[in-house]
Amino acid sequence: QVQLVESGGGLVQAGGSLRLSCVASGSIVNINDMGWYRQAPGAQRELVARITSDGRRNYVDSVKGRFTISRDNTKNTVYLQMNSLRPEDTAVYYCNANIGRYRRYGGSYYVEDYWGQGTQVTVSS
Repeated sequence: QVQLVESGGGLVQAGGSLRLSCVASGSIVNINDMGWYRQAPGAQRELVARITSDGRRNYVDSVKGRFTISRDNTKNTVYLQMNSLRPEDTAVYYCNANIGRYRRYGGSYYVEDYWGQGTQVTVSS
């Protein structure tokens, strides 16, 4: 069993900051890419930022220069520092991780994507 638990969402005024955290727990062998996605009402889920196990990052254009993704591999945790928030950043933010595990029976290695439950970020104008 693997769980991703997000925290840090909330209500903030435009121009403010929030820091999201996501902790992965369970029977984990290794974690490859980790990332943050968001979904606004009536919109499709979109990638916000992603980070590889060795620290390479990529961002959606709309958050470049404002958001920073980071991770602590010793804690199986990924962060999203969000600065200069705008009303259009309002969405439910989801953590995603590509995790390597061993099968319970047979012990073979496999990788699978996992998602957190989501945390609401609301930016008021």
